[in-house]
Amino acid sequence: MAEINVTPMVDVMLVLLIIFMITAPLLMAGVPLNLPDSRAKALEQEIEPVQVSLDASGALFIGEQLVPFTELPARLAAIAERGRAEPPQIYLRADRALEYGAVMRVMGELNRAGLNRVSLVTTGETDQDR
Repeated sequence: MAEINVTPMVDVMLVLLIIFMITAPLLMAGVPLNLPDSRAKALEQEIEPVQVSLDASGALFIGEQLVPFTELPARLAAIAERGRAEPPQIYLRADRALEYGAVMRVMGELNRAGLNRVSLVTTGETDQDR
């Protein structure tokens, strides 16, 4: 009587599970930020939004690419040109340690480029300090 030996299959599945558990957190957005908390719910999106990030030191990123602030207007104009039919959704991620003025400078450039669909990214609400 022939029997199927499932032990090798279980071993392979456990190894795959460990690999996915280790790599899944690495697939998140590449710029590490300390985002502020909010009670707002997440937006549902069909098209991948453009992520603009400001880290604690004020460095500016589009996606995961570091962009000097002097090049920001040209980069935003190129993004707006690509989405002529419908302006792309912009996710603005800014570290909570930044000054308000730094975030507003970036928002002003987004507005000037015609990118008005801007969402401010936060983490979920925590119950501390409440």
